[in-house]
Amino acid sequence: MANYLHDDIMDAGLAVITSLTENLYITSAVATTYAEALTTFNLGVKATPTFTGPANGTSGRKITIDAITDGTVSTSGTAAFWALTDNSATKLLAAGPLAAGVAVAAGGVFTLTATAIQIPDVA
Repeated sequence: MANYLHDDIMDAGLAVITSLTENLYITSAVATTYAEALTTFNLGVKATPTFTGPANGTSGRKITIDAITDGTVSTSGTAAFWALTDNSATKLLAAGPLAAGVAVAAGGVFTLTATAIQIPDVA
């Protein structure tokens, strides 16, 4: 295991997320595969979310998923997680919890506050 990684190395990994993300899904459970994000746990989607960064995080480097105000809800339920999928429609790039679960209704709109994705320092 490396004891040190330059910021450029971590930024390159984060750049994969910012350059390849096609959709952000809100999900009822944490997705661990593309299929789970797309179908099994999918409650809604925001196409082409935007990002800020990379920048210094609390320990390491981060990107931020910018706030969302116009996501589309397709299935009623409790959204508790987010998932990012790639533009080749085959990969789950990242997934994580929402700050708090929220009830959503089919046909409605969802909003999310800005959310950080961080790669921690190795040392």
